[in-house]
This record gives sequence, structure tokens and C-alpha cells, in this order.
Amino acid sequence: MSNTAPPLRLDRREFLSISGAVGAGAVFATMSRCLARDAGKLDDPIERVTRSIIFPGRPRDDFKPDGKGVWFHPRACVVPTSDGPLGFMTVQRATGSDYFHPVCWTTSDDLGKTWSEPRPVPGMGREAYRDAIEAGVCDVVPEYHAPTDTVLAMGHNVFYTQGRFFRDQPPRWPVYSARDAAGNWTPLARLEWNDPRGSQIYTCGCSQRVTLADGDLLIALSFGSTDRPDRRVTSVRCAFDGRKVTIKQTGSTLELRKKRGLLEPSLTQFEGRFWMTIRAEDDRAYVAVSDDGLQWSPQKAWTWDDGSPLVTSTTQQHWLAHADGLFLVYVRKAENNAKVFRWRSPLFLARVDTRRMCLLRETERVVFPLVGDGVKKPKHVALMGNFHVNHATPRESWITVGENLSNDGYAGDTLLARVRWKRPNR
Repeated sequence: MSNTAPPLRLDRREFLSISGAVGAGAVFATMSRCLARDAGKLDDPIERVTRSIIFPGRPRDDFKPDGKGVWFHPRACVVPTSDGPLGFMTVQRATGSDYFHPVCWTTSDDLGKTWSEPRPVPGMGREAYRDAIEAGVCDVVPEYHAPTDTVLAMGHNVFYTQGRFFRDQPPRWPVYSARDAAGNWTPLARLEWNDPRGSQIYTCGCSQRVTLADGDLLIALSFGSTDRPDRRVTSVRCAFDGRKVTIKQTGSTLELRKKRGLLEPSLTQFEGRFWMTIRAEDDRAYVAVSDDGLQWSPQKAWTWDDGSPLVTSTTQQHWLAHADGLFLVYVRKAENNAKVFRWRSPLFLARVDTRRMCLLRETERVVFPLVGDGVKKPKHVALMGNFHVNHATPRESWITVGENLSNDGYAGDTLLARVRWKRPNR
């Protein structure tokens, strides 16, 4: 594609300097770039957003889906190699409501133009649990860990029966596997957290993590116990040696006693602070900040700069951080999606006012548009509520999503949006 930067040659030290920039030198440079010189208007650091199909899955005149389900949960990272950046992505087929097949991996050596045939991640398939129940893995997020030159793929366990999500889920927890530079995977392991508040579930599924300067990981957890219906969130600081993740510290707790509480938190670091965005079930989403990544401010409902709420329905949000600005990617209620399930199309992004902790309405743009009629034929609109954001090069970031046409045989395209920046990330 014409907007694709030429292959770069990055070693791990260069990768660290780029990926960590939003938490260091950007502190002093960002404000001077935030405002244009005339009329105080925002200087938009985004040059353009373009879209492409990773794996086709919608019926077309020249294409018929294979009936095996959409490639769902596409989450990517970029691995620096001596031959240039290597795109790495985990995906899994979906053929039912919360019913996912084994986790697979795929790579791209041309910055996302083409992708290899997905192959199973060892240990992230299915195994017998008891009776007719099977254990699997879902909601996996791969991230490159420069200090150990590995890709850490972390999701959580899940249980199925007779081709469906098992409603009476046994206890659940994060699981992970690491892939080294030679392509070897470590055995699937559990992230141990011996806190009774997570006796029923503790999970970091779908969550963006932060790699700290010393190589430690900052991971957000949503957790719940058997004695209360709502989940709470916290963060944990973990050591990672390329094979094992070990929790060292647990942060403060945020809670919301409405329905299932607080879910699917994601983290980023920007302007010297840590940011958490959180899914909820009260037609709102929430944001909190921390100076150390462990002690969090009380959560605040996401609003626009005029004080009106961001109206969204029990769907994750993710961060898009650049040295010149912090952005949020999300779904929300709109005129054209009034009857779409949880308003999960279109997919938007908007810039964050980091002083007031709100979204700037004038900066909102569509990442992936709604396809179809969200008012008269909402059941045939592809849902896009499970997506991911990652940096590809200093000039380009990616947003990936798997469409979900649940009323049309779980068909749908696997999509990639390229966010092209006016200036390189630092």
C-alpha cells in the first residue's frame, strides 16, 4: 500500500527508545506540539487512517467463506529482527457466542500487507477438563518484550461444553506462553495470584500491558470472588525473565457495584503517568490515572470536553499513545447504530485531554465504519467490539479487529487500520 513505510532495521535498544518515548522525553515536548500556532486549534498529529483486509471472511461475488468461522481476536505486535520488523499476531476462530477455537499465530514480513497461514500456538488448544467440559484459552494479547527478545502471549483459561460456552465457569485465571527469537514456545503457564478476592476469576484478557524501563511488566487485572457479583480492578507489577511471569506487587483497588462491575482494563504510559481505561455495564466507561502504576485515582466516567458522557455499552476500550498525543479507541451510541448490539459499530478514536481526563469531541474520527443498516437491519451489521492497538513503526500504528456477523454464520473480515503519524513517535 502507498502509505506503508519502507522496512526499518531496528535492534532491541532502538526499539526500547521508541516504545518507551511516550513516558520519557515526550513529557516536555508534547504540550508545545499540542496547540497550533493560530487560533489555539489542536494540531492533529494523525496524517491519515487507511484500512485493509487481513483475512477475508465476508461473502462476496468472488469469495465464499469456508464456514469455519471468522478469524477473531486479532491482536498484533511488531518484533525487531535483523531482516526488518516482523509483524506477529494471534488469532482464533469464532463460531458461536464466546465460543472460540484454538489460539493461532501468524506473521507478516511486509508490515502487514500479507500474513502467513495461521498456525496453532502450542498449549493454547483444547483439553478435557471433566465430564463433557473442555478447557481452552481465549482473549490472548501478544506483546514484544525487548529485554528478553521474546513475544509474551497472555490470555486466560475458558471452559466449553457441547460446542458452546459453559455458563457455570470453573475458576479462571491468566495463562501465558513466551516465544523466543528461534520460534520456540514455553509451556503454557498460569499467572499465580494468591489473593482470595480473585477466587472465582482474575484475568487480564484483552488488556494492553506496559513494559517498564527495568523490564518489569505492569498488568491490569479484573477480579471477582464467589461472594459478590461484581468484579473489581487493580494492577500488578511483575518480573519476567523470558519464561516465567511472577507478581511482585499488587496495586490499589477500584470498584463499581453495578451489574458485573469493572471489566477488561487496559493500561498505557503517557507524560510520566500511567493510564487505565475500564469497561463497565452502566452505559459508561471509566478512566483512572496513577503516578507509579499501582496507586490509582478514583475512576472517572469518560466524558466529552463539554461534560456530556461517553455513552457506551459493556465494551472494551484501548489506548493509542503517541509522543504528540494520547488517544482512546472505543465504540459508542450514535444515530446510525441505535439498534446494533452494544453499539459495537462503528469503531471510533478521539484524543484525550490529559489535564481534564476527557475526550475532545472535535478530534473524533471513524476507524472502521458501520457497514449495513444499524437501524432497520441491525442484526446484519458486523460487530467490532473486540479489537487491539499496537505500534508498528515510529510513523505507523495499527488497529486490528475481527468482524462478527453472528446472525450470518459467524462470517466477517479480519481488518487492519493503519494510523499514519505526521511526525515519528519518540
